Amino acid sequence: MKRVYEGKTKDVFELENGNYLLKFKDSVTGVDGVFDPGANTVGLTIDGIGKSGLRLTEIFFKKISEKGIPTHFVQADIEKGEMEVLPAEHFGQGVEVILRYRAVGSFLRRYGKYCNEGDELPAFVEVTLKDDEREDPPITEDALAILNILSHEEYKTLKDMTVKIGEIVKDTLKEKGIDLYDIKFEFGRCGEDRQITLVDEISGGNMRAYKDGKYIEPMELERLILS
Repeated sequence: MKRVYEGKTKDVFELENGNYLLKFKDSVTGVDGVFDPGANTVGLTIDGIGKSGLRLTEIFFKKISEKGIPTHFVQADIEKGEMEVLPAEHFGQGVEVILRYRAVGSFLRRYGKYCNEGDELPAFVEVTLKDDEREDPPITEDALAILNILSHEEYKTLKDMTVKIGEIVKDTLKEKGIDLYDIKFEFGRCGEDRQITLVDEISGGNMRAYKDGKYIEPMELERLILS
């Protein structure tokens, strides 16, 4: 296999059949040893979180596919910490989509003058550019279109898919008495028709969740969901 990308939490390899292999690592994003799904640096290493995150990703991607929402998932090998996926084209040089149900994290840091920590939000969708040098700046729909990253039509599709996928994750967590505060997704264009498709992963390292008002660490969150 040829490694084509070395990421913070996963490495990407090209397979002979034209698909790609994601190799999950035991690292999560954060700052100064504190987990933060919106951070653009590796904050800490947690033994076993790679396989745990893959197990959760497989469950969620299958649930999402059953709802008729396209994903790049093909198959997973939990013991090896590997997932085979379809090739997908990035939007520009990469974007991240954050779905927020509560005012926490960077939303609170930016808009804390107008809200309090934990205030409810109406499934607020936010897009940021993957740009470590500029600390992943938020970008508007109009700016995405002007810069030829996403058309207005594609943005609407992306937003609608984000809300639908978020509800699937939120409802799954609710069954365990867990409240989803925010979650980060990635999308790409797949196939000859360049269909907008969910890519990357859905794991404890991509979301903030609380139980009985207390924050749940990624590894514990995955344990609770998988129990």
